[in-house]
Amino acid sequence: MAVQVRGEVLDIRRAGAYHVLSMVAPGIAEHTRPGHFVALGVGGDDTSLLLRRAFSIYRTEQRGVYGGTVEIVFAVTGRGTAWLADRARHDPIDIVGPLGRPFVLPAEPVSCVLIGGGYGAAPLFSLAEKLRERGCRVDFVLGAGSEDRLFGALDGKRISQAIAITTEDGSLGEHGRVTDVLPKVIERSDASVLYACGPMGMLQAVAKMAERYGIHSQCAVEESMACGVGVCMTCVMPVVGDDGQTRMVRSCVEGPVFRGDRVRWSEVGTVPDDCVGSPNWIEPASASIGDGS
Repeated sequence: MAVQVRGEVLDIRRAGAYHVLSMVAPGIAEHTRPGHFVALGVGGDDTSLLLRRAFSIYRTEQRGVYGGTVEIVFAVTGRGTAWLADRARHDPIDIVGPLGRPFVLPAEPVSCVLIGGGYGAAPLFSLAEKLRERGCRVDFVLGAGSEDRLFGALDGKRISQAIAITTEDGSLGEHGRVTDVLPKVIERSDASVLYACGPMGMLQAVAKMAERYGIHSQCAVEESMACGVGVCMTCVMPVVGDDGQTRMVRSCVEGPVFRGDRVRWSEVGTVPDDCVGSPNWIEPASASIGDGS
Protein backbone atom coordinates (compact mmCIF):
# COMPACT_ATOMS: atom_id res chain seq x y z
CA MET A 1 0.00 0.00 0.00
CA ALA A 2 3.01 2.34 -0.31
CA VAL A 3 2.31 5.70 -1.95
CA GLN A 4 4.32 8.79 -2.80
CA VAL A 5 2.78 12.03 -1.57
CA ARG A 6 3.67 15.67 -1.46
CA GLY A 7 3.41 16.17 2.28
CA GLU A 8 3.74 19.18 4.50
CA VAL A 9 5.60 19.85 7.73
CA LEU A 10 3.11 20.24 10.57
CA ASP A 11 5.57 20.64 13.43
CA ILE A 12 9.19 20.01 14.38
CA ARG A 13 10.48 20.00 17.95
CA ARG A 14 13.53 18.95 19.95
CA ALA A 15 13.55 15.89 22.19
CA GLY A 16 16.91 15.75 23.95
CA ALA A 17 19.55 15.13 21.30
CA TYR A 18 16.90 14.37 18.68
CA HIS A 19 14.29 16.03 16.51
CA VAL A 20 10.66 14.91 16.22
CA LEU A 21 9.15 15.79 12.85
CA SER A 22 5.39 15.68 12.30
CA MET A 23 4.16 15.66 8.70
CA VAL A 24 0.81 15.72 6.99
CA ALA A 25 0.92 12.55 4.89
CA PRO A 26 -2.50 11.60 3.51
CA GLY A 27 -2.76 7.98 2.41
CA ILE A 28 0.25 6.89 4.49
CA ALA A 29 -0.95 7.19 8.07
CA GLU A 30 -4.07 5.16 7.29
CA HIS A 31 -2.07 2.09 6.26
CA THR A 32 0.85 2.22 8.70
CA ARG A 33 1.52 -0.64 11.11
CA PRO A 34 4.18 -0.71 13.85
CA GLY A 35 7.58 -1.32 12.26
CA HIS A 36 6.85 0.37 8.94
CA PHE A 37 9.09 3.19 7.76
CA VAL A 38 9.01 6.13 5.37
CA ALA A 39 11.59 7.39 2.86
CA LEU A 40 11.89 11.17 2.59
CA GLY A 41 13.31 13.29 -0.19
CA VAL A 42 15.82 15.74 1.28
CA GLY A 43 17.40 18.92 0.00
CA GLY A 44 14.43 20.38 -1.83
CA ASP A 45 13.72 20.45 -5.56
CA ASP A 46 17.15 21.75 -6.59
CA THR A 47 19.69 19.64 -4.76
CA SER A 48 22.59 17.27 -5.24
CA LEU A 49 21.20 15.06 -2.44
CA LEU A 50 19.65 12.47 -4.73
CA LEU A 51 19.09 9.62 -2.29
CA ARG A 52 16.14 9.48 0.07
CA ARG A 53 16.55 9.05 3.82
CA ALA A 54 14.68 6.23 5.59
CA PHE A 55 13.13 6.72 9.04
CA SER A 56 11.08 4.45 11.29
CA ILE A 57 7.59 5.73 11.94
CA TYR A 58 7.13 6.90 15.54
CA ARG A 59 3.41 7.69 15.62
CA THR A 60 0.52 8.29 13.24
CA GLU A 61 -2.84 10.00 13.42
CA GLN A 62 -5.31 8.83 10.81
CA ARG A 63 -7.63 11.80 11.16
CA GLY A 64 -7.28 15.41 12.13
CA VAL A 65 -7.77 18.96 11.02
CA TYR A 66 -5.03 18.55 8.41
CA GLY A 67 -5.66 14.91 7.49
CA GLY A 68 -3.49 11.90 8.31
CA THR A 69 -0.16 12.69 10.01
CA VAL A 70 3.09 10.78 10.47
CA GLU A 71 5.82 11.44 13.04
CA ILE A 72 9.47 10.41 12.82
CA VAL A 73 12.43 10.84 15.17
CA PHE A 74 15.94 11.54 13.92
CA ALA A 75 19.38 12.75 14.88
CA VAL A 76 21.38 15.18 12.76
CA THR A 77 24.22 13.13 11.31
CA GLY A 78 24.85 14.69 7.89
CA ARG A 79 23.61 17.11 5.23
CA GLY A 80 20.30 15.31 4.69
CA THR A 81 19.21 15.25 8.32
CA ALA A 82 20.56 18.78 8.82
CA TRP A 83 18.23 19.91 6.02
CA LEU A 84 15.32 18.14 7.71
CA ALA A 85 16.09 19.77 11.05
CA ASP A 86 15.93 23.18 9.37
CA ARG A 87 12.36 22.70 8.08
CA ALA A 88 9.58 25.04 9.19
CA ARG A 89 5.84 24.67 9.51
CA HIS A 90 4.06 24.31 6.12
CA ASP A 91 7.28 23.48 4.24
CA PRO A 92 6.62 20.83 1.56
CA ILE A 93 8.23 17.42 1.89
CA ASP A 94 8.23 14.41 -0.44
CA ILE A 95 7.25 11.20 1.38
CA VAL A 96 7.07 7.55 0.29
CA GLY A 97 5.45 5.04 2.62
CA PRO A 98 4.50 3.02 4.48
CA LEU A 99 7.44 0.77 3.53
CA GLY A 100 8.85 -2.55 4.68
CA ARG A 101 7.47 -5.45 6.68
CA PRO A 102 6.16 -4.54 10.14
CA PHE A 103 6.29 -6.39 13.45
CA VAL A 104 4.17 -9.54 13.70
CA LEU A 105 1.72 -9.47 16.58
CA PRO A 106 1.13 -12.60 18.70
CA ALA A 107 -2.09 -14.49 18.05
CA GLU A 108 -2.75 -14.92 21.79
CA PRO A 109 -2.15 -12.65 24.81
CA VAL A 110 1.45 -13.21 25.94
CA SER A 111 4.08 -11.34 27.91
CA CYS A 112 6.26 -9.14 25.69
CA VAL A 113 9.43 -7.17 26.39
CA LEU A 114 10.19 -4.22 24.11
CA ILE A 115 13.87 -3.16 23.93
CA GLY A 116 14.95 0.12 22.38
CA GLY A 117 18.31 1.79 21.92
CA GLY A 118 18.44 5.57 21.48
CA TYR A 119 15.93 6.98 19.01
CA GLY A 120 15.69 3.46 17.56
CA ALA A 121 13.02 2.95 20.21
CA ALA A 122 10.60 5.17 18.24
CA PRO A 123 8.49 2.41 16.56
CA LEU A 124 8.09 0.44 19.78
CA PHE A 125 5.50 2.74 21.32
CA SER A 126 2.84 2.22 18.66
CA LEU A 127 3.70 -1.49 18.87
CA ALA A 128 3.10 -1.41 22.63
CA GLU A 129 -0.35 0.08 22.08
CA LYS A 130 -1.29 -2.69 19.63
CA LEU A 131 0.01 -5.36 22.02
CA ARG A 132 -1.99 -3.91 24.91
CA GLU A 133 -5.11 -3.95 22.73
CA ARG A 134 -4.57 -7.71 22.37
CA GLY A 135 -4.30 -8.21 26.10
CA CYS A 136 -0.53 -8.68 26.16
CA ARG A 137 1.64 -7.66 29.07
CA VAL A 138 4.21 -5.07 27.95
CA ASP A 139 7.53 -4.32 29.67
CA PHE A 140 10.04 -1.81 28.32
CA VAL A 141 13.82 -1.74 28.44
CA LEU A 142 15.21 1.53 27.07
CA GLY A 143 18.87 2.40 26.83
CA ALA A 144 21.26 4.98 25.40
CA GLY A 145 24.75 6.31 25.82
CA SER A 146 23.54 9.24 27.96
CA GLU A 147 20.33 10.78 29.28
CA ASP A 148 19.97 13.24 26.38
CA ARG A 149 20.18 10.35 23.89
CA LEU A 150 17.46 8.34 25.58
CA PHE A 151 14.10 8.50 23.83
CA GLY A 152 10.56 7.80 25.00
CA ALA A 153 11.00 7.20 28.72
CA LEU A 154 7.73 8.94 29.57
CA ASP A 155 5.87 7.11 26.80
CA GLY A 156 7.28 3.84 28.07
CA LYS A 157 6.21 4.51 31.66
CA ARG A 158 2.70 5.43 30.55
CA ILE A 159 2.00 2.35 28.45
CA SER A 160 3.98 -0.48 30.08
CA GLN A 161 3.60 -2.71 33.09
CA ALA A 162 7.15 -1.85 34.08
CA ILE A 163 10.13 -0.07 32.58
CA ALA A 164 13.90 -0.41 33.02
CA ILE A 165 16.23 2.36 31.88
CA THR A 166 19.98 2.14 31.30
CA THR A 167 22.63 4.64 30.22
CA GLU A 168 26.23 3.82 29.49
CA ASP A 169 27.46 6.86 31.40
CA GLY A 170 25.09 6.32 34.34
CA SER A 171 23.37 9.70 33.88
CA LEU A 172 19.91 8.11 34.18
CA GLY A 173 18.65 4.72 35.32
CA GLU A 174 21.09 1.86 35.77
CA HIS A 175 24.69 2.22 34.66
CA GLY A 176 25.26 -0.10 31.72
CA ARG A 177 23.53 -1.48 28.64
CA VAL A 178 20.06 -2.86 28.02
CA THR A 179 21.40 -6.42 27.99
CA ASP A 180 22.70 -5.98 31.54
CA VAL A 181 19.14 -5.72 32.90
CA LEU A 182 17.31 -7.75 30.26
CA PRO A 183 17.66 -11.18 31.95
CA LYS A 184 16.00 -9.86 35.12
CA VAL A 185 13.15 -8.35 33.09
CA ILE A 186 12.61 -11.56 31.10
CA GLU A 187 12.45 -13.65 34.25
CA ARG A 188 10.25 -11.21 36.17
CA SER A 189 7.71 -10.86 33.35
CA ASP A 190 7.91 -14.50 32.17
CA ALA A 191 8.36 -13.10 28.66
CA SER A 192 7.46 -15.09 25.55
CA VAL A 193 8.55 -12.55 22.91
CA LEU A 194 11.26 -9.90 22.67
CA TYR A 195 10.79 -7.00 20.27
CA ALA A 196 13.84 -4.84 19.65
CA CYS A 197 14.92 -1.83 17.62
CA GLY A 198 18.25 -0.06 17.83
CA PRO A 199 21.92 -0.44 16.88
CA MET A 200 22.94 -3.71 15.21
CA GLY A 201 25.21 -4.74 18.08
CA MET A 202 22.33 -4.38 20.51
CA LEU A 203 20.02 -6.40 18.26
CA GLN A 204 22.57 -9.20 18.02
CA ALA A 205 22.86 -9.35 21.81
CA VAL A 206 19.06 -9.35 22.24
CA ALA A 207 18.63 -12.14 19.68
CA LYS A 208 21.26 -14.27 21.43
CA MET A 209 19.58 -13.73 24.79
CA ALA A 210 16.22 -14.76 23.35
CA GLU A 211 17.78 -18.00 22.10
CA ARG A 212 19.32 -18.59 25.52
CA TYR A 213 15.90 -18.34 27.15
CA GLY A 214 14.17 -20.30 24.38
CA ILE A 215 11.83 -17.47 23.41
CA HIS A 216 11.07 -15.63 20.17
CA SER A 217 12.61 -12.34 19.10
CA GLN A 218 11.78 -9.84 16.38
CA CYS A 219 14.39 -7.23 15.50
CA ALA A 220 13.94 -4.10 13.38
CA VAL A 221 17.34 -3.56 11.79
CA GLU A 222 19.04 -0.23 11.14
CA GLU A 223 20.72 -0.92 7.82
CA SER A 224 21.48 2.03 5.52
CA MET A 225 18.78 2.25 2.85
CA ALA A 226 19.29 4.38 -0.25
CA CYS A 227 16.05 3.78 -2.14
CA GLY A 228 13.77 2.10 0.41
CA VAL A 229 11.92 0.07 -2.23
CA GLY A 230 14.31 -2.79 -3.02
CA VAL A 231 15.93 -1.45 -6.19
CA CYS A 232 19.44 -0.35 -5.21
CA MET A 233 20.50 -3.42 -3.17
CA THR A 234 22.53 -1.34 -0.69
CA CYS A 235 20.80 -2.76 2.41
CA VAL A 236 21.28 -6.50 1.81
CA MET A 237 22.17 -8.75 4.72
CA PRO A 238 22.53 -12.53 5.27
CA VAL A 239 19.33 -14.13 6.57
CA VAL A 240 18.43 -17.82 6.90
CA GLY A 241 15.20 -18.78 5.12
CA ASP A 242 12.56 -21.37 5.95
CA ASP A 243 14.52 -23.92 3.88
CA GLY A 244 17.66 -23.47 5.99
CA GLN A 245 19.53 -21.70 3.18
CA THR A 246 21.19 -18.32 3.72
CA ARG A 247 20.34 -15.59 1.23
CA MET A 248 21.30 -11.95 0.90
CA VAL A 249 17.93 -10.25 1.41
CA ARG A 250 16.96 -6.59 1.15
CA SER A 251 16.21 -5.23 4.61
CA CYS A 252 13.99 -2.51 3.13
CA VAL A 253 11.64 -5.06 1.50
CA GLU A 254 12.02 -8.37 3.36
CA GLY A 255 12.57 -6.35 6.54
CA PRO A 256 13.24 -4.15 8.39
CA VAL A 257 11.75 -6.57 10.93
CA PHE A 258 13.34 -10.03 11.02
CA ARG A 259 13.24 -12.99 13.34
CA GLY A 260 16.27 -12.58 15.54
CA ASP A 261 17.33 -16.20 15.17
CA ARG A 262 17.36 -15.94 11.36
CA VAL A 263 19.83 -13.09 10.95
CA ARG A 264 23.51 -14.03 10.75
CA TRP A 265 24.52 -11.07 12.85
CA SER A 266 28.26 -11.64 12.98
CA GLU A 267 28.39 -11.74 9.17
CA VAL A 268 26.30 -8.66 8.39
CA GLY A 269 28.29 -6.63 5.86
CA THR A 270 29.74 -9.75 4.24
CA VAL A 271 28.55 -12.48 1.86
CA PRO A 272 29.00 -15.82 3.70
CA ASP A 273 30.57 -18.62 1.65
CA ASP A 274 27.48 -20.80 2.08
CA CYS A 275 25.11 -18.04 0.96
CA VAL A 276 22.98 -18.91 -2.05
CA GLY A 277 24.63 -17.42 -5.13
CA SER A 278 27.99 -16.66 -3.51
CA PRO A 279 31.16 -17.68 -5.46
CA ASN A 280 31.81 -20.60 -3.09
CA TRP A 281 28.20 -21.76 -2.76
CA ILE A 282 27.50 -25.37 -3.73
CA GLU A 283 23.90 -26.12 -4.64
CA PRO A 284 22.49 -29.02 -2.59
CA ALA A 285 22.16 -32.21 -4.61
CA SER A 286 18.56 -33.04 -5.52
CA ALA A 287 17.21 -36.30 -4.22
CA SER A 288 16.95 -38.96 -6.93
CA ILE A 289 13.72 -40.81 -7.61
CA GLY A 290 13.66 -44.11 -5.81
CA ASP A 291 16.58 -43.36 -3.50
CA GLY A 292 14.34 -43.72 -0.46
CA SER A 293 14.56 -40.05 0.59
